[in-house]
Amino acid sequence: MSAQATVQDGIGQLVLHHPPLNILTRGVLAAVRDELARLADDSALRVLLLRAEGKHFSAGADVGEHMPPQYTELIPEFMETIARLRDFPIPLVAAVQGRCLGGGFELVQGADLVVAGEGASFGQPEIMLGVIAPAAAALLPMLCPTGRAAEIVFTGDAITAEDARAAGLVTRVVADERVHEAALDLCGRIARHSGAALRIAKQVLRAGEAAARSAAFGTAERLYLDELMQTEDAIEGLTAFLEKRQPTWADR
Repeated sequence: MSAQATVQDGIGQLVLHHPPLNILTRGVLAAVRDELARLADDSALRVLLLRAEGKHFSAGADVGEHMPPQYTELIPEFMETIARLRDFPIPLVAAVQGRCLGGGFELVQGADLVVAGEGASFGQPEIMLGVIAPAAAALLPMLCPTGRAAEIVFTGDAITAEDARAAGLVTRVVADERVHEAALDLCGRIARHSGAALRIAKQVLRAGEAAARSAAFGTAERLYLDELMQTEDAIEGLTAFLEKRQPTWADR
């Protein structure tokens, strides 16, 4: 399977497995949503770990699925996936190794806590293709200083794990070979506690953000579908990527 969850001793693990780069196709995203729905009502579950098999967490979404007409289905499905991660009723920990780019970084922004390897890199390179990272553009100003959020979205440049930690986007940085171990240790410290108390704590922690995020996600989705994808540059940037050439911007 492209994403599968297991539960043991109150700790769930939702694992991306779509080698070699864990590209987030619509099928992978659907599998993530299905597993989240299955786990949400498990009263024995106290914490969920989101991780990925292989060298890299994820190189992002499938660019081909951003092309017309697929994008009209992909973008709402993608935004729904991030919303379900952000709204998951118990603590969610992400373990990140290697590249965590584009949609992969947006998945991680759905987590409460992030453990990253020292060699991990994070970025939203969508702007280089003439499009944007809709969930990140909405979420990042809530998760880190607005100037840092703007730099990540506007430049498309990747940042290191330490830079992400300094910005408040990563909770802790460990040696690359210890990412899974350290994340499980953190999950174990959380899983010691009452599942009922953890669920209430999660609701309170998210209470101030919920309405603002819902509005921001709605705006991001509308602007992406109704305005961005009607520009010449969006189609040119995506096409150039698929054709492995440099885009020529018309600025319209």
